[in-house]
Amino acid sequence: MKRDWGGMLTAGLVLAAIFVAWEAGVRLLGVKPILLPPPSAVWKEFWSDPAWYMGHAWYTMLITLGGFAIALVSGVLLAVLIVESRLLEKTVYALIVGLNSVPKVAIAPLFVIWLGTGAEPKLAIAVLIAVFPIVIDTVLGLKSVPPDILDLARTMRGGRFDTLWRIRFPCALPSIFAGMKVAVSLALVGAIVGEFVSSQRGLGYVILSAQGTFDTARVFAAIFVLALMGVALFWLLAVAERLAIPWHSSQKDYVPTA
Repeated sequence: MKRDWGGMLTAGLVLAAIFVAWEAGVRLLGVKPILLPPPSAVWKEFWSDPAWYMGHAWYTMLITLGGFAIALVSGVLLAVLIVESRLLEKTVYALIVGLNSVPKVAIAPLFVIWLGTGAEPKLAIAVLIAVFPIVIDTVLGLKSVPPDILDLARTMRGGRFDTLWRIRFPCALPSIFAGMKVAVSLALVGAIVGEFVSSQRGLGYVILSAQGTFDTARVFAAIFVLALMGVALFWLLAVAERLAIPWHSSQKDYVPTA
């Protein structure tokens, strides 16, 4: 706990130093606010109407969490099917890898055409971007069980479901959480991409509309709110990981040996 608080204090001091240097540099060099506003101007812009920013942030957060939840459930189920079926591993797995290489910004307008301009296309884009790391990491985790343990389960007449639930899933949890940490950030990116394409709400809409009026301070204010949201979501998953797998080596303090 002391180490966590020490790390947070160090990070806070580093951020404070960066903002002080940013403020001083902008003022001393005479940089125009339209190019790079000082942190004080960004702070002033946010506090001019914080409820307005929080309303848009809440909409983006709901899209992000919804897309992440759908990606998590569908990604884990798809990974289980891939691990349990050689046919799906050779077909669907390769298809997922191929789809992931397609730029999602190019597909986003199609979702607007197919699903309309409501929340549905934004959810679809968030799911499409976030599901890939969950599938990949879950497949890796489910396949990471030592063969000796699987042979022992067969010897003790363990069924496929029992083997999956009692052996594969516990071994796969570290990999699943690693994929979730990546996926939640990608879901936030997907929500913003969807709002860029078609939206009247959300932080993506705030950034796009501020860009049209060259309101750089508003753009930075929205970006800072997005950054805080991303850090908060990642931290919550890190806490959940520590509670779910306290036995894993990644959750224990490393003590070097002499």
